[in-house]
Amino acid sequence: MKHFSVSTCLFAALVATTVLAAELPGPITPTERMDLFNGKDFSGWTFCLRSNAPPADTFGVSNGLMHCTGQPFGYARTDKSFRDYKLTVEWRFVKIAPRADNSGVFVHVQEPDKVWPRCIENQGQYHHQGDFIFMGGAMFKGTNGLKQGSLKMKAPQNEKAAGEWNTYEVICRGDTVRNYVNGRLMNQVEGCNPSSGAIAMQSEGGEWELRKIYVEPLPPNNP
Repeated sequence: MKHFSVSTCLFAALVATTVLAAELPGPITPTERMDLFNGKDFSGWTFCLRSNAPPADTFGVSNGLMHCTGQPFGYARTDKSFRDYKLTVEWRFVKIAPRADNSGVFVHVQEPDKVWPRCIENQGQYHHQGDFIFMGGAMFKGTNGLKQGSLKMKAPQNEKAAGEWNTYEVICRGDTVRNYVNGRLMNQVEGCNPSSGAIAMQSEGGEWELRKIYVEPLPPNNP
């Protein structure tokens, strides 16, 4: 595993400790493609885990891939904050079903770092990719005003078999979020609060690998 030039958020069994991560800067709106992972190390990333294990026991880099064991629960997030962008993540579960298990792609992650933070999760659980989960008090526009909770995907699941590469695309435009799995629109939501923040990859039981994660300017119109 490679070296880590990042800070760690440590959690005791029931009591959270002080977060060591620096404050998130103001959000960036990309004007060109920005690769968030360089394939060599975790430059530009911060970790928050639910135990006092060092990040290198959960997250690593080898052969140009980011690897996560899935334990303990937590996440790796960008040091930068973003708004109005298209996010692309190419990743896969390492273990085959039914052990593929769970993970997720977070957008609009807010401080303080904790398990779990205020953010919008694009569900990564096996055969549930496309669901939204509004975590830590994040909200969305429902039929009767702002709501918390989750939204099930609106299209049939479109994941490839565990062990094969999947592409998750998330379009964040103002206070709306759309997600796509392997090119299929799975879900969309309006009135999201927050509407900007960091981007994170979740550790939640499933062992996974990632080969690309990048943001780019919004397309002229939603695909």
